[in-house]
Amino acid sequence: MESSVLLAMSFDRYVAICRPLHYASILTNQVIRRIGLAIICRCVLAVIPGLVLLIRLPFCGSHNLSHSYCLHQDMIHLVCADTTINNWYGFLLALFINVLDSLLIMLSYGFILRNVLRLGSHIERLRALNNCMSHILAVLVLYVPMVGVSMTHRFAKHAPPIVHVIMANIYLLAPPVTNPIIYSVKTKQIRQGIFHLLSHR
Repeated sequence: MESSVLLAMSFDRYVAICRPLHYASILTNQVIRRIGLAIICRCVLAVIPGLVLLIRLPFCGSHNLSHSYCLHQDMIHLVCADTTINNWYGFLLALFINVLDSLLIMLSYGFILRNVLRLGSHIERLRALNNCMSHILAVLVLYVPMVGVSMTHRFAKHAPPIVHVIMANIYLLAPPVTNPIIYSVKTKQIRQGIFHLLSHR
């Protein structure tokens, strides 16, 4: 869901910077509703096969998860049967959703950067890049912990369990904790309110 929303937001930033005069005609309420519906359908279609694949497997060992939530890779370790299909599903899901989303986001920012560099004024360039900064930070806050969790599960299998738990919790908590801070700092009224509150103290 998060990567899909960030992909939609990158499309929004692309239209706002590369086609500013057509923004209202391109991103109409109907188009935004269709994007929202596509995000929901995509997420449901991505999650249901994984659940079906997990339900059919026997969990005959310990039922204690090493993470604080049901991470697919963690649940696979509790199965006492062949998990090849589940592993391939997890790999293909990560490849086709997360990697595809990140590539499309990078592609949209490539177009944005090309248009920004064509702007004549230095101030206009900074204003256009500043317009994208909160979204770029939100993308980094999601994808850096996601890559970290994937790397620890792939390459640090013999690391202490606390490493896996910390990485999984950072992946779970970093985006929802930092996104409100990222977007509120960029909003002038909220920023002024915070400065006003701190100056009185």
